[in-house]
Amino acid sequence: MPLVNTKKMFEAAYNGGYAIGAFNVNNMEIVQAITEAAGELNAPVILQVSSGARKYANAKYLVHMVKAACENYPDLPIVLHLDHGDSFELCKSCIDDGFTSVMIDCSSKPYEENVAITKKVVEYAHNHVPYVTVEAELGTLAGVEDEVKVEFGKSSYTDPNQVEDFVKRTGVDSLAIAVGTSHGAYKFKAEQCTRNEKGILVPPALRFDILKEVSKRIPGFPIVLHGSSSVPQEYVKIINENGGKMPDAIGIPEEQLREAATLSVCKINIDSDLRLAMTAMIRKHFVEHPDHFDPRQYLGDGRAAVKEVVKHKIKDVLGCDGKADISK
Repeated sequence: MPLVNTKKMFEAAYNGGYAIGAFNVNNMEIVQAITEAAGELNAPVILQVSSGARKYANAKYLVHMVKAACENYPDLPIVLHLDHGDSFELCKSCIDDGFTSVMIDCSSKPYEENVAITKKVVEYAHNHVPYVTVEAELGTLAGVEDEVKVEFGKSSYTDPNQVEDFVKRTGVDSLAIAVGTSHGAYKFKAEQCTRNEKGILVPPALRFDILKEVSKRIPGFPIVLHGSSSVPQEYVKIINENGGKMPDAIGIPEEQLREAATLSVCKINIDSDLRLAMTAMIRKHFVEHPDHFDPRQYLGDGRAAVKEVVKHKIKDVLGCDGKADISK
């Protein structure tokens, strides 16, 4: 089937108490790994592209790779989404290139400016044929991921008092909120965490009170969580054992993401976990096979690891396995 937008996908997710995985892509192996995993589990999936990925891989290559995945999995609902678009011009360019969903992120700008730019993107996207869905953001996440760079201490939680006005005035289809998640593999500074009896860092809990209050203000409306990688410690360990240096890398506990998925959260973004899995297995491959120089060998290992991460997220965290048919 052709690419779809998020409209029906999110309606089914909200009513069913699960979330859709939005996985960042920037090369062929990652596209293959994600769609193979989704295909095997009959799960709807969102493939999202950052502005950094567009620069790295070329927008047209990415669009055609995702369309090739649609041909390989004709019964799977797949969304091609722009992650963290920072301008009307970028969102328009992606829509014109065939993206079926875009995010306009003006959360760092004054509220009224965020409203005005978001509304302009919504008007263009909703008048486009076919209809393109739009995600926006209120509140600011800390951390670093591609072009998104917000220092710790300069992030801000979403104000529930603003959400109803923002959604009504802009007409957005979904809203990313800040409840304590963070971009990158280092989601929290050590001083923000506690250590358990084994000396392992334990991050602070997500602000479910904010999530529940937002849901009460805009009932039935799909909420998005960014910066929601869990930073699997097995891959951090493999990286560190094979020449890497990632001390105290820590992410969002999966049990908290599972809880969010049962509430109003319909889309959970995952990027760093895929990067960690691919990097870990490539590093391990080079250490174990120092004579190898064929990219197919080490990229194949990376692709296999990414696929397993995605399968785990879909089935054990998001709960969207087997939900492809009701998402079309």
